[in-house]
Amino acid sequence: MQLLTVGPRLVTNATTTPLIITGVGLSKAKALVLGAPASKSLPLVVLDDGHAFARLPAGVQLGMAPEAIVEASLEGGAGKAELRFINDTGFPDLVAMAATGDGKTLVVVSTNEDRVYALDVATRKVTPIPVGDGPSAVAAIGPTSVVVTHLYAAELAVIDLAAAPPLVTRVPGPKLAASVVVDGELAFVAEHARDTVSALEVNAGFKERWRTPVAMNPRAMAVTSAGLAVGSLQTGEVEVLEVATGKVLTSAQPKPGTPIVGGTTQKYSQYVMNGKAPRALVASPKLGRLFLASIGPNIGPNPDQMEVSMNGGVASLTLPSKSTSLAWQRHLGFGAGVTEALAIDDSQGLLYASDVGLGLVRVIDAKKLARSDADAKALVQEIALPPPDRFPHVRPDEDFNVKGRAGLSVHSGPKAVVLSTDRKTLFVLNRFTGTVAALDVTNAAKGKALWREQWPVTEVLQQKTRRLGQVLYFADLGRTAMTCDACHLEGHGEGVLFEKTMPLRIYRSTTVRGSRETPPYFTPASTHSMGETSKIVGSRNRFQNPVMTPEEIEALTLFTSLIPTLPNPFVGEDGAPLEQLTLPDGSTGSPRRGLTLFEGRAQCATCHPSPQFTTDQDLATRDRFIDVGTPRFMPLRPDMQNTRFEGFGTPALVGAWDVFPMLTTGLAGLKVSDDGSVVVNDRFPLRAAVEHWAPSHGRADQLSEQERNDLLAWVLSL
Repeated sequence: MQLLTVGPRLVTNATTTPLIITGVGLSKAKALVLGAPASKSLPLVVLDDGHAFARLPAGVQLGMAPEAIVEASLEGGAGKAELRFINDTGFPDLVAMAATGDGKTLVVVSTNEDRVYALDVATRKVTPIPVGDGPSAVAAIGPTSVVVTHLYAAELAVIDLAAAPPLVTRVPGPKLAASVVVDGELAFVAEHARDTVSALEVNAGFKERWRTPVAMNPRAMAVTSAGLAVGSLQTGEVEVLEVATGKVLTSAQPKPGTPIVGGTTQKYSQYVMNGKAPRALVASPKLGRLFLASIGPNIGPNPDQMEVSMNGGVASLTLPSKSTSLAWQRHLGFGAGVTEALAIDDSQGLLYASDVGLGLVRVIDAKKLARSDADAKALVQEIALPPPDRFPHVRPDEDFNVKGRAGLSVHSGPKAVVLSTDRKTLFVLNRFTGTVAALDVTNAAKGKALWREQWPVTEVLQQKTRRLGQVLYFADLGRTAMTCDACHLEGHGEGVLFEKTMPLRIYRSTTVRGSRETPPYFTPASTHSMGETSKIVGSRNRFQNPVMTPEEIEALTLFTSLIPTLPNPFVGEDGAPLEQLTLPDGSTGSPRRGLTLFEGRAQCATCHPSPQFTTDQDLATRDRFIDVGTPRFMPLRPDMQNTRFEGFGTPALVGAWDVFPMLTTGLAGLKVSDDGSVVVNDRFPLRAAVEHWAPSHGRADQLSEQERNDLLAWVLSL
């Protein structure tokens, strides 16, 4: 009995994680033994002599260190493997904020701590409240109550803040929930395991009224006069759902010719190929508009070879009606930073937009932005959000606010904004510094909004270097609009980009999750470690203004190295693959039979071996660029792309269930439309990746229809 591999190799201690174990003679194996500091014995579900499965428990104690290497072995067996545990429970991450209906309490979500914080606006008292596994979003459901969604727990936490102590009631809800919006008797929840939005009846125990499949990785939502608007992080489109039934009424994304006002991409509107992730949506009933925060319309191949085309800002969309369709009216670009959150004062026609890259709040004249002749004058004011005095800085203070660089406010990380009920105060959640700031916006229409104060929510410097790495991941110090987060939103992918200098063409924006285990990076390979990537890309993002210091490289490397793949939601509670799994297109397959095909007749394991399911996971097989018959470039204005081909790297399949589009070109899931835009072609890209390019890319052509479904079910379980 011998252990060969355990994966995924990079795991979080914030929640449970399924493990895949390979070895020899596993039919006799009973338990997987984890050494210190985990010190656990995990029962195994044995499938056959070569494969077993287990589930890591949540909350493994790792002390104060950001990570720990744990040795794994079989009870009574030979062979060892390593797991790298990430100490996420010791790294508070404040990701969302909402106010109760009466405006007296702010509720802040701390996802890694499994708690929310209630902040009394009058007294500044902060009360921690335990909730479920991985809280993700929050919304008010009346004067004194809120509802909290979760990433990992299939439940909602309903919190009555009028009770002493606050009363938490747990009810069933969607797992892997990303956002929640409440409108009257309905709570709308977006989740990205199955990529659906559901309507839950607030006054009936959150009973599900309807559930609708939507575009991949839905997050930002807003109730409008035309229906529920939903934004997709991985396609860049916005869909509008009928509130009563969930029916998809219409959808839209930026297209060639979408007007861009301000910023470096203004003259390239005719080369827009699609949209980038809607980071926030807010509706204006008074103006009849939907406002959207993003890094801007996605510029494709162009004669100037202008690449990596971020231009963070706010778009105005017309809503569907008898006389208008859902469409991008224009994008107001600021030329720097990353617009993250929005709040609207409809009575005054003011839009408040936080910039996570620069640490600013912008005041925008929504009336001007919504006009047909709007221009850059819609920007009224910018307010910098200073970090607390005690918060460390990523560089010496004299390196900020010089040579066109950003100021110290880059350390704040404004993640959410909430307007007070009297519309005189704007509350800002600062993710990196762990504070809530208050801005006096009484005279914001005149450009006289004022910084007032901030107060701490929780201590955030337990892992100081990692925290500074988080700042650097999101910061736009060089005011170029290029940040790590702009290409890899929250450490994940975000559609396709025209990028990479040589060969300059359209590529899929890959995920950072788990990538520590699978160098080299880029196509063809240009960096061979996370540290080298931080050094080269970190400085390039700033246009070398300034070059990264060794301390910055260390911090950014640590942060990016500790971004894990999300635990797979399609396996059993014991960590083992299910007997039957429903695929995204409604077909069913057997993951267990699919495993045999994956390692056998389909010939997938040749390039995608366990535990990370890529040959790049091990030094001996790393850095092999191959041609497997998949498309070599996206056929959009090919004369403006460098189509030189030297082979593709082998992507890891861990977390493939949450990847869109697929293939280096993105052509598993996307296609080029007749109008020159890139649109969704297949909402189940894995099927396209497996079936459309056989026999060169695996041998799915040798499988029956049911066998292909079984194979896909196994890959979805990785």
